Amino acid sequence: MDDSLIVQVKVENIALNNLGFVIFLKEEGAGTVLPIFIGAPEAHSIAAAYTNHKFPRPLSHDLFKNMLQLLDCTITRIIITDLVESTFYAKIYLKNEKENFQIDSRPSDAIALALRFKAPIFISKAVLEIASINIDNQTPKIKDQQVDTVGQLKSELEQAVTEERYEDAAKIRDELKKLQNDN
Repeated sequence: MDDSLIVQVKVENIALNNLGFVIFLKEEGAGTVLPIFIGAPEAHSIAAAYTNHKFPRPLSHDLFKNMLQLLDCTITRIIITDLVESTFYAKIYLKNEKENFQIDSRPSDAIALALRFKAPIFISKAVLEIASINIDNQTPKIKDQQVDTVGQLKSELEQAVTEERYEDAAKIRDELKKLQNDN
């Protein structure tokens, strides 16, 4: 993927809410986060790598890292490439002495491995545009009669994010974007 079409992010947080585990990815200095819902085992594995927690026996992602290293292969980066029907897609970029490879992956597995290899995490700008949640407190430039509606929606969005109701937050974000685009 062309580097001008991607943005480097970092793991901002891993949380549990009433819908399950969610990982938040954030661009340095940005006022938005990308929430991705993940399974419990993947959240456990990501959290272990994020906090440098070591287990007496390797988790699946640790095992895969050990196998790649045994084969003189390393992960150079991962990219969350697409969002189709509420499902995120990712690619893992690997290299050895002779070749570069890329393989399809779930974002959760790609992130778990990227953290173990200390490889950079990227997201397609198009995916960020579609699925990120604004966490900035800046008021958008809109018509005066819509200020109260937008202010109320922003307050509701902030509360939904604080309460970790990310599905509600996404709906509120979409309403805000619609109001902004109508101007």
